[in-house]
Amino acid sequence: MRPSLPLKKSPGVRFSAYKSPGVVLASLLVMMLVISGCTMVGPDYVKPTAPKPDKWLGTENAELKSSEADLTQWWAVFKDPVLTRLVESAYRQNLPLQVAGVRILEARAQLGIAFGFQYPQQQQAGASASVNQVSRYAPNAAMSDRYFFDYQTSLDAVWELDFWGKFRRAVQAGVANLEATIADYDDILVTLTAEVASTYVAVRTAEERLKVTRENIKLQQQSLKIARIRFKAGAVTELDVTQATSLLRSTEATLPPLETTVRQAKNALAILLGKLPGEIDALLNGQGTIPKVPAEVAVGIPTELLRRRPDIRFAERQLAAQSAQIGVAKAELFPAFSLFGTVGFQSADKTGAQSNNAGFSDLFKSRSFTYSAGPSVQWSILNYGQITNKVRVEDALFQELAINYENTVLTAVQEVENAMVAFLNTQKAVKYLTDAVKASRRSADLSMIQYREGLVDYQRVIDTQRALVAQEDNLVATTGDVDLNLVSMYKALGGGWQMRKNNEFIPKGIQEQMQKRTNWSDLLSPDEQQYPPSQEVRAILHKPDW
Repeated sequence: MRPSLPLKKSPGVRFSAYKSPGVVLASLLVMMLVISGCTMVGPDYVKPTAPKPDKWLGTENAELKSSEADLTQWWAVFKDPVLTRLVESAYRQNLPLQVAGVRILEARAQLGIAFGFQYPQQQQAGASASVNQVSRYAPNAAMSDRYFFDYQTSLDAVWELDFWGKFRRAVQAGVANLEATIADYDDILVTLTAEVASTYVAVRTAEERLKVTRENIKLQQQSLKIARIRFKAGAVTELDVTQATSLLRSTEATLPPLETTVRQAKNALAILLGKLPGEIDALLNGQGTIPKVPAEVAVGIPTELLRRRPDIRFAERQLAAQSAQIGVAKAELFPAFSLFGTVGFQSADKTGAQSNNAGFSDLFKSRSFTYSAGPSVQWSILNYGQITNKVRVEDALFQELAINYENTVLTAVQEVENAMVAFLNTQKAVKYLTDAVKASRRSADLSMIQYREGLVDYQRVIDTQRALVAQEDNLVATTGDVDLNLVSMYKALGGGWQMRKNNEFIPKGIQEQMQKRTNWSDLLSPDEQQYPPSQEVRAILHKPDW
């Protein structure tokens, strides 16, 4: 506690002659607040521009339309109710997404810390009682009470005024960081919806491949039966039987890996839904078919990408936060103006037989009141370039993030174009493979007929049936690739995160757990996570988060 002396009225001089120290301090405070409210060192953030194409290259094809696209629930284009249920369940139950939601609350609490720095930064309330004995040989000991009780209670505060906008820049950085964590949540949600859809397509593709393989196994079993009949009749040698057996067993050997793929894809899907492996099998409704893609897909225009892609927003918000950090660092180059004050009560009485504890009873009387207050200035002049280089570090970090933002935009455009061309070309491949499968199936039928009639040897049958297996499996796999490329395109366009609008970032159950552990007040409400853009946060003071 700072030492203080009680004010006394001088004879013949009225207390008002001091022009009321409280009025002087209040006037000084108002003047410094007004001045500090007009000053903010460091650069004001300006959103950077990034190169973007005028149109998508893929929209030159009829399958893709550059008309306005609503990608809120893009998975609905597959018209698969099972897929829709899976995506909705993943949104409610995915654990990494819940972690991202909690990070938003963490960022919101960090912003509350930045709010608090705008008010008196050091406060201390205390009380003490002590018994004292002054040395007999101390100066003036004979003229003073050597034995006495001392009672004190006080409240100290130091308030560094935001003269250069350091704390307001910190609030700007906090708001931008909060916005970045929300964008990161949205980016995880985009990835989650795409992973659920891709994994579901992988399950259905593997199931379809299993179905086709089993059909070919039946065909080859019939061919083996015919080869055995002809061998017993003496029409062919045993070579036909062994060749037929070899082909059948080779095809059957492809079943276990496909079954493994199905199981592993289902397990991956369960984890995305926050479930144990096997718990979502009933949700899949047994074996299904590969979802059908629409004849036309609306992809929007490139300018929509910058506002829709969460990773672009994340990179841009990181840039805004770093811009404010330059101002925070630069403010340290200038003197820090503070107001300090101490108010309290102090009284004392003698010890010994004559003591009646009168000192404590007088502690809270007006004549025991003490205070001291005034301004102070601190300036780190001899810092040997440390502060200047700290500003340079923050500026270099800003430039790194600026370049990263531009690269994020370019990468996003690349991902969209890559997904588009893959989607279009796999559709073309499906058309060619469909014709190839028809021809292979006809070849297999003709070779079997000719073999029965003895017109060709069994090698011709083996070749046509092996080709049929390969072509049908390739067709199914490529059909699944069409779906996967469409999912990749929707992910690249930044669709899916819009489903969280008007919803809370973490489930009610987790909110209740957090409220039981800690007083979160109303910070768990989604409204508390919404703030004006950080570059518009210029108020002198913000309401504390009590």
